[in-house]
Amino acid sequence: MRAAVLTSVLLATLVGCSGDPGEPQPAPPLTTAPTDAPAFDPAAPPALGVMALVPRSMTDLAVSDYEQVRLDLGVPDLQGSDPRAESDRFWERAERTASLLGPNVLREVDDQLAAEFGWTSDDVDWQALFGGPEGTGWVLKIRDDLPMGDVSRAVEAGVGPLAGAVVVAESHLVTRNAEGNGEASWAAEPELTALAGAESPGVFVSRTCVTEDSLVPEGELAPVPAADVEDLDELGPFSLTLGSELATAQLGSARPDAFSRLGLPGVLPATDPDFDEVFVRPVADPGGGRLGWEITDPAAAADLALRRQLPFAVCGG
Repeated sequence: MRAAVLTSVLLATLVGCSGDPGEPQPAPPLTTAPTDAPAFDPAAPPALGVMALVPRSMTDLAVSDYEQVRLDLGVPDLQGSDPRAESDRFWERAERTASLLGPNVLREVDDQLAAEFGWTSDDVDWQALFGGPEGTGWVLKIRDDLPMGDVSRAVEAGVGPLAGAVVVAESHLVTRNAEGNGEASWAAEPELTALAGAESPGVFVSRTCVTEDSLVPEGELAPVPAADVEDLDELGPFSLTLGSELATAQLGSARPDAFSRLGLPGVLPATDPDFDEVFVRPVADPGGGRLGWEITDPAAAADLALRRQLPFAVCGG
């Protein structure tokens, strides 16, 4: 089911604007030295660090921190060399109880990876999925003490989804359709990097708000927009950080409409599962542009995020 969900999460475009250039003016002299292009930072939280590898054309980013999930579920030292039964128990629990954002890229080829190359998806610290109208891609962070030669051999052999991937040995990364020029990545946009500083099992970042029509169940007519929605301020990029008990949405700068957005699940069509049953006890910080909830089901919360069934993030305006 989650593999199918991945294709539906990445579907929006952005438009820019331009002003009147006026009369040509000479360029002012540089007062500071040019800065280097943004680069992957292994010390940064996964969602923030990986932005240097996400192409600007992508609209959504979903990061699952497997290292954090293993810690939460009491198996922090699980590795690919451990018995398959231990791995199966972990993944059964994780998929049922943790806020994993998207399907595990390698899980379907774990047996082959273990038998022929000595490592598996249990040696992946975190996974990032990204996509948009121009395609999809992913980044895998391999644990630091795993020999990257073993990873390179699996990629060269074209094992399952690793066919066509790129190994960045010095950073312990494997990538697919990632951006090599930091200036052309999400990391070059402060509005996006400001949304992803938290470390958590799941972090979803979108550069596009949610349209009302996307919240209407298939086959139903869109309702007449309620005044509650029409009066909202416009919304740009946003993030949703999911833990085992708490969730936090970051809507950018100060949001005078923060409390109004908390009430949107009662105004818009009900999601499946019901947003208000998964995200409970809401709180708002208008000055910081943040919303918060307790979550009753982390896996259901992640599913709602991947399907963009997020009433608080409707476009407004």
